[in-house]
This record gives sequence, C-alpha cells and structure tokens, in this order.
Amino acid sequence: MSEVKKIAVIAGDGIGPEVVAEAEKVLKKTEELFGYKFEKEHGLFGGIAIDEKGTPLPQDTLEMCKNSDAVLLGAVGGPKWDNNSKELRPETGLLGIRKELGLFSNIRPAFVFDCLKEASTIKPEVLDGTDLVVVRELTGGIYFGEKFRRESEFGEEAVDTCAYNVMEVERIVKQAFEIARTRSKKLASVDKANVLESSRLWRETVNRIAPDYPDVELEHVLVDNCAMQLLRRPSSFDVIVTENMFGDILSDEAAMLTGSIGMLSSASLGEGSFGLYEPVHGSAPDIAGQGKANPIATILSVALMFKLSFGYQEAGDLIEKAVKDVLDAGHRTGDISTDPSKALSTAEMGDLIIAAMEK
Repeated sequence: MSEVKKIAVIAGDGIGPEVVAEAEKVLKKTEELFGYKFEKEHGLFGGIAIDEKGTPLPQDTLEMCKNSDAVLLGAVGGPKWDNNSKELRPETGLLGIRKELGLFSNIRPAFVFDCLKEASTIKPEVLDGTDLVVVRELTGGIYFGEKFRRESEFGEEAVDTCAYNVMEVERIVKQAFEIARTRSKKLASVDKANVLESSRLWRETVNRIAPDYPDVELEHVLVDNCAMQLLRRPSSFDVIVTENMFGDILSDEAAMLTGSIGMLSSASLGEGSFGLYEPVHGSAPDIAGQGKANPIATILSVALMFKLSFGYQEAGDLIEKAVKDVLDAGHRTGDISTDPSKALSTAEMGDLIIAAMEK
C-alpha cells in the first residue's frame, strides 16, 4: 500500500482558488492511476487570511504546513491590501512562511514549448533549445537585511542592508551543483563581484565548493550581463544560481521567454524533501472568478512536487507529457491563445490535461 502523503493546500487570493482546484483534480487522477494516497488539509493565507483572521500567516496555517510533507500554494496579494501596513500585507506572509519553514531556495524551471514559441516576444530562432532552471536564494540578502531611515544633509535617507554569510551561500550553491548534475552539468553563478562585497564573498565560496563537483562546468556571470544574455542566448544556460534580489528579477525575466508567466511552476525547498510548490504568476485579481486563468503553472507545480518531494518521477513525467500533448494539439487558455474566441476556460484546460493522462 502506498504511503500517505500529507499535502497542505493553500488556495490564497485572486485566481488562486481556481488554479488550485485544477491541480487538486490532477492529484486525484494520480491517486487513481498510480495508487497514491494523499491527505489534504486546507488553510487560509495571504489577503483572505488578513480579512478573516487579521494576519497574513495565521498560526494554524503555519502548523498545518509544518505537519505536512509538502505545501501547494495558489497565489496571494492584490490591490485591496496594497495600502496596508507592512505587518498586514500578503507579501509579508510569504517572507514569513519561507523563514518559518526553512525554505532557503526557490527553483524555477523555464522551458520553451516548441508549439508556443510564437507566443514569446523573443524570436523563435533565439529560443531554440531553451531549457533552464533558476536557483534563487530565498532567506538572505537585501530583503532580510536591516532597514532604517535617517536624516542626512539632503533630507531623509533610506538604508537597506544586503548581508550574506558563508553558510547561506554554501547551502544554496551546493544544491544548485546537485541540480546541475541531474541536467546538462553546467552552472552559472550570478553575482556583482566587481562592485559588492557580499558578491565577492559569494564568488569566493562558489570557487571553494566547485572542486567538489568536477563534473559540472562552472562560469561566473555578472548580473547585468546575465540579464542581457538571457535575452541574447537563453539556450546557453542550464542552471543559474544567484542571491535573493538578483534571483527575483532574473527568474521573472526567464519566465517571459516562455511566452506567458502562466506556464511556469516553482518549488521552494529546504534541507530535506519538504517543499512549497506554487505557480510563478500572481493572483491576477482582474480576471479572478471569470474562469480565464491558465492552470498549467499550478499543475506543473504538482509535477515538481512529485519529483522533488515525493520521488514520484513517473507521475511527474506523465503530468508534464500530458501538458505538452494538450498544447501540441492546439488547446490554449486566453493568455497564450492567438484567437480569443477559441480560448479555453480554466476548468476546460484542466479537464483536457487529466484526459491526456489516461493515454
């Protein structure tokens, strides 16, 4: 009998409940096909949690996540909460849950489906062969450094501190090397070592670790050059590892190579097999409740969950193949469709992917 896997399901805000509902249908289908057993528990997080419980990260939701084997998250945030104080913003909940769950790395694959090359703003010939992963450090850097304001001779001055220690760099870089070993054995470490002291520590640490991975080709790339090369020669990258803010920016840039941010999955990982899985896209409140959202990124996040947290490689591959087959057959949601009159609803796309899993 298959081991029961506990999954904390957090739909969140905006289109989150719609795309998560399709991912849950995929979970049910894999139970039928492979005999897996999932125990799901639902919790509030983000804007809806602020409205109902007065905090973006309720304690019961946090405990639910800590007692699970993986977390499936939809999306959080929206203009409704943009003017809230820092403590009552959905994004504060995201930073908090990553810290509380020990999630120090964010894994974002960016793969270009051949049938969707025309949906990208980049020339198809430039996109040929693009299949990369951005590994972003999640719990250090300028987002978590000391922040304060002070008076200066030119008026009020704001200070954000970027700090990294050796341990923080070591663990994310080792993880990136390990991921590169499972792919094309190429790692690009991205920093700004020509200017920043934190980047010089980063590069020194990478160079010290690199001899432990002689089978992986390492290159150092300055962040501004990396941003340019992602648009000029994206297929030359395999795995990119970088610090928090650089990773935030570069992973969104890489996402747009694919033609739609609605296509991309992500995983936030810690030391063990536990992970939090979510689509790269936001809550898209402008289309929430209209059945227009693309569920593919969330469904592919389930495939990542199976591979990285559960070791269910076959099921993860099947989900990814089903998505490819549906797209190859010409089916599209509105964000990737060239003919709005033929665009599928969120549920219709989910149903087609589930049907493709039967084959």
